[in-house]
Amino acid sequence: MPSSLDERAERLDALRDRVFGPRTEEERRYAEDPGTLRASEKWWRDHYEMLLEHGYTLRPRFNPNWSPPWKDTRRFFMEYEEGQQTDRVQVLDATRNSDGAYVTLKKLNMARGRSDMEEVEINQYLSSEPLSLDPRNHCAQSLEIFPIPDTENVYMMVMPTLRPFDNPVFATFGEAVAFFTQLFEGLQFLHERKIAHRDCCRPNIMMDATSMYPKPWHFVELNMRRDWKGKAKHYTRTERPVKYYYVDFGLSQHYKPEDILTWPPLTLPVHGADKTAPENRDEKYETPCNPFATDIYYLGNLIRQSFMQKYYGFGFMKELVADMVLDDPSKRPDINEVVTRFAKIRESLHSWKLRSRTIRRKEWKIVTLWRYPTHIFRTIRFIVTRKPAIPDP
Repeated sequence: MPSSLDERAERLDALRDRVFGPRTEEERRYAEDPGTLRASEKWWRDHYEMLLEHGYTLRPRFNPNWSPPWKDTRRFFMEYEEGQQTDRVQVLDATRNSDGAYVTLKKLNMARGRSDMEEVEINQYLSSEPLSLDPRNHCAQSLEIFPIPDTENVYMMVMPTLRPFDNPVFATFGEAVAFFTQLFEGLQFLHERKIAHRDCCRPNIMMDATSMYPKPWHFVELNMRRDWKGKAKHYTRTERPVKYYYVDFGLSQHYKPEDILTWPPLTLPVHGADKTAPENRDEKYETPCNPFATDIYYLGNLIRQSFMQKYYGFGFMKELVADMVLDDPSKRPDINEVVTRFAKIRESLHSWKLRSRTIRRKEWKIVTLWRYPTHIFRTIRFIVTRKPAIPDP
């Protein structure tokens, strides 16, 4: 065991370097003095008072008068909520003063180009009635958008607090099927309105998990409570169903009638999160492609990587996913065909399959055996209380 706080910090530092590689001098400086805000955090500190006046309170770390509570103590900084650092430049959490709700703030710079402006326009369009009332609308809607007074062309978008779609992991196949259902119907909703997301990859699909978590989770450490008073305990998706959302429309394209000369449209690829699409392999991004077909690839690849390659038992998605990720974009099914084919797959799945526990490919057999009794008793309870095998929010 480390004999001092310094030795403990040094061992953690060395372990981090072995796993993730050497850090830059700037990163080392922040690690050695976590009381110093990262460059990405300073903008938020400098606008703390402005955001407060607008009705939003940032966490104590970003208060201009904040000082590290671990100074003059022998406690490790990671034991404190204020010690949790973030390197996310554009996004941060906050508390809405009017009702105490937790929200996410996203900084948008309209002067950077059309991406942030397009995101605002598409978000406002999808947040307007009657589109906002459509149950197939799985697009995260802004709660408010306002300008930053001291900086020209910079706006703040206030969003609901969301969580990565696969954190925590899916407990049953029925929960995964519910996710696929919402994923496909959400993209169908967009494509029907001639909107290509163009970056519908893993980082940009999230869920409203507030029903799953009795106490809010922390923005940086998702497994901890926001107040830092223990682990963030949660229910399963079967017991407390969730809704999934597409986020980040910065690369999206809304094709309006006056812009459409031919259909489907052809446009140059964009530099999104998933670089594996065949049409993105041209490093110069000079070959026009159908962005709606690329969206289909992204969803197929997400299911392939995050489910079929990660868990046992998702063979029922094999044929559909194989067609969604075909090298030739023109041979991929459109979203209407995907929805139709998946509906048949969903109908073919027996309830015992849907209620079965998902088993990760890297899971130890002893862990699998240890988790089975809990899963069986929980499943019996869900059947008795008439919880659907495919949770519907």
